[in-house]
Amino acid sequence: MIRRLPPLLVLGLGLAALPGCSWFSNWDGKQSSLDAERKVAMNATVDQSPEGLYAAGVESLQARRYAPAADYFDQIERDHPYSTWATNAKLMSAYAEYQRNRYTEAIGALDRFIQLHPAHRDIAYAYYLRALSHYEQIADAQRDQRTTEQAMVALQDVVNRFPDTAYARDARLKIDLARDHLAGKEMNIGRFYQRQRLYAAAIGRFRRVVEEYQTTNHVPEALHRLTEIYLTLGLPEEAKKTAAVLGHNFPGNPWYQDSYALLVEGAQPAPEDRRSFVTRAWDWAF
Repeated sequence: MIRRLPPLLVLGLGLAALPGCSWFSNWDGKQSSLDAERKVAMNATVDQSPEGLYAAGVESLQARRYAPAADYFDQIERDHPYSTWATNAKLMSAYAEYQRNRYTEAIGALDRFIQLHPAHRDIAYAYYLRALSHYEQIADAQRDQRTTEQAMVALQDVVNRFPDTAYARDARLKIDLARDHLAGKEMNIGRFYQRQRLYAAAIGRFRRVVEEYQTTNHVPEALHRLTEIYLTLGLPEEAKKTAAVLGHNFPGNPWYQDSYALLVEGAQPAPEDRRSFVTRAWDWAF
């Protein structure tokens, strides 16, 4: 477990890195002032040439000190904007922000890099890192999925622009995972509507999974839920057609066994432990 130092000790460590008492006597009590003075103290030991700052940034990255790494790379852009190091520093700064989980800052920096340097030798990585910054913000399936959709767009951009790269291969895998995530969101909503007996709304959600997310592992359950609802609504023919589609495409799936048990007297449903953990947890919650 990560333990935090007591606030007074943290403050003491910060002051130990600062200049003498003359500065402390003028301290305005703000953390930003401490950070600024600490930055000055750090820079006093670093070669201020673009090469020296870049080396300091790389060293900080290797030590996983991502905040000072970003500062060093940003300083190259500020102090030496026309040096040969400045362009790479933009990308390295974005990487440092990504490692800090400051995804908004990373995406902003990468957008600027892509706009200003479209022919850069590492442009494929810039697109990929931007896509990762979106992807790693994906929330769980219970929440709003706009971030998931943004991630899919960014990942697809990588695939379209750099189809034969390792970045594209990984992006394709993450697109599949993101689509599964979106389908999971639709299933959660559909189950809720079904529990509330809002059958028309539930049908719409389950049909969307079947029609728009055909490659995800949520489709068998969606077809089974549709079968359940059609039987509840007194539509046995629709239920049989849906179960037939389920049986044709997923003949050994436990959801087909459940649907078959609904339609054929004496047939047994699938054992409970063969269903997905997520579905069993949802059923337990209700």
